[in-house]
Amino acid sequence: MIVTTAALGSHQLALIASVDNHSSPKLVEVNWLQVGDSWHRSKSISKLKKHYQLVDQDFTFIAENSLSRKEPAQALLIEAIAQLTAYFEGERQTFDLPIDISLGTAFQQQVWRALQEIKHGETISYATLAKRVGNPNGYRAVANANGKNPFSIIVPCHRVIASDGKLGGYTGGLDKKEHLLALEGVTYKT
Repeated sequence: MIVTTAALGSHQLALIASVDNHSSPKLVEVNWLQVGDSWHRSKSISKLKKHYQLVDQDFTFIAENSLSRKEPAQALLIEAIAQLTAYFEGERQTFDLPIDISLGTAFQQQVWRALQEIKHGETISYATLAKRVGNPNGYRAVANANGKNPFSIIVPCHRVIASDGKLGGYTGGLDKKEHLLALEGVTYKT
């Protein structure tokens, strides 16, 4: 696994890509770093190690400015940073990046795919998302799957709000959800 961090405005993201000689690299995580945290403190590292059976391997950190386009996984991270930068600058509304959602349960994967159908500048409620995944009474389960989304921004869980029009929760912190929705021109109740 190759890891880098990227500063996007006043926020920091950790990006992790798979390195597999048998297939094309994919993003396995793009998540917010809290102020003062490093990617080492990500609660998903142990899950990723177990899931990808990284017994004798570890994560390799490469600073953003040292990534090489010659290495496929590093080139993917460069492209992810470029697309995220364009999003933050208002020049991109969708992402075209290979992601590996296999870390999630079948239900979580279903929710994450449904999240990708929510358009830029649109919000839906947790209840609506539950209906879209065929579980109309499962808004709490959907909210839980939302919270486990390993691809902040790219899989836009920030576009799901409470039925009363208020923000609800956000794993990265409500300040980040507010920032992302403001970038997309979305208003919500406070």
